[in-house]
Amino acid sequence: MATEYGQGYGLPTRPGQPGNAGERRHRLPAALRAPVEGRTWRELGYVLLSLPISILLFTYAVTMVSLGAGLLVTFLGVPVLAAALAGCRGFGSVERARARGLLGLDVGEPEPLRVRRRGFMAWVGALLKSGVSWRSLLYAVLQLPWAVLSFTVTVTLWSVGWSLLTYPLWFWVFPMYTGQDGIQLYGDERHQIYLDNPFEITVTAGVGLLVTLATPWIVRALTTVDRVMVHGLLGPSRLATRVVELESDRGVVVDTAAADLRRIERDLHDGAQARLVALAMDLGLAKEKLREDPQVAAQMVDEAHGEVKTALQELRDLARGIHPAVLTDRGLDAALSSVASRCTVPVQVEVDLTERPAPAIEGIAYFTASELLQNVSKHSRATGAAVEVWRTENRLMLQVVDNGVGGADTSRGSGLSGLAERLKAVDGILVVDSPAGGPTRVTAELPWRAEWTR
Repeated sequence: MATEYGQGYGLPTRPGQPGNAGERRHRLPAALRAPVEGRTWRELGYVLLSLPISILLFTYAVTMVSLGAGLLVTFLGVPVLAAALAGCRGFGSVERARARGLLGLDVGEPEPLRVRRRGFMAWVGALLKSGVSWRSLLYAVLQLPWAVLSFTVTVTLWSVGWSLLTYPLWFWVFPMYTGQDGIQLYGDERHQIYLDNPFEITVTAGVGLLVTLATPWIVRALTTVDRVMVHGLLGPSRLATRVVELESDRGVVVDTAAADLRRIERDLHDGAQARLVALAMDLGLAKEKLREDPQVAAQMVDEAHGEVKTALQELRDLARGIHPAVLTDRGLDAALSSVASRCTVPVQVEVDLTERPAPAIEGIAYFTASELLQNVSKHSRATGAAVEVWRTENRLMLQVVDNGVGGADTSRGSGLSGLAERLKAVDGILVVDSPAGGPTRVTAELPWRAEWTR
């Protein structure tokens, strides 16, 4: 679906369509820039350093493990093995730092040792039980053969490529090696060499140029394997990462639920409850006045009737804030249209869903759009906005766009940051594109779960 939001409000199109700011274009294509780019030289430095480091790491790991295995018949074997694993973990920290600095690979720290008791043997046991320790040892063993291969291929290609590319220069600087029987040549005699060997010089330099241009991409492919090894063996395991994410998400969900309960309690206490207390007092006074002055009592009852209507409206608004009935009965399209009708600016709503998502996802999408439209009303100074909902494979997409002043930022601790945390708790994402001066585009991405899972 390629809807243009500019119908009447001058709103931009979705990301990726014409009209959005593109990336800066380089004058030279990537193939020609690669041999002189900083990234290429950093990757070359990584490959060159890998050989001596891997030799040191392999030697340490094999020596210590062999020594520890040989001493297992005594009480020294287990501590030596633990020392080998501890050293490999230390080398792993160095390798992560090297990959971060030269390859631009940001690998998180693996889970720390969990020593349940104090004492040396507890530390030894924790090392031997840690999967991080054994993955670090495996990296130490596998890194050497790969480093030898990478070093050999890289140095060979760089040497051959630049040597052949500068072949014409060798004719000029060292003419005694051009087949002239060691005769020193000067001036026009050197130029004659180029005239006598045009095909050889051109072909050699052309091959050198091709090898030189291809070498950075080959080195990049080689360092891709290094990235995989560092990420897979020296980084946090997927299970541990997922456990940390779930623990964090659980905390967010608990905090959010507690905040919602406090908000509901405050709204009831300060709103409907206060009105009902005042209503009870007014009805009590009216009851006392009923016999003495029926006319005044009737007037007090009439005022109490108005208070009842106000209290009912507040209760409806509170119920709508918890979970609106229209969302349950008619789905996102009707619920978002209801929210848009209460916005202070004209809002265009478009929901393109062939089936309804699960109630939890549907509710989160509704409240996300509601919060974003409230921000549009309060802060954007916009003259128009648009809400669009659609499905992309297994994700539910929600986008709110306005043509206001922009400047929205999730890093400032605003309501957007809280909204981003709520979405993250259900594996959702909130992306805010709001340059100063506008427009503002906020895209929420939620996991799709079909309605039949209700």
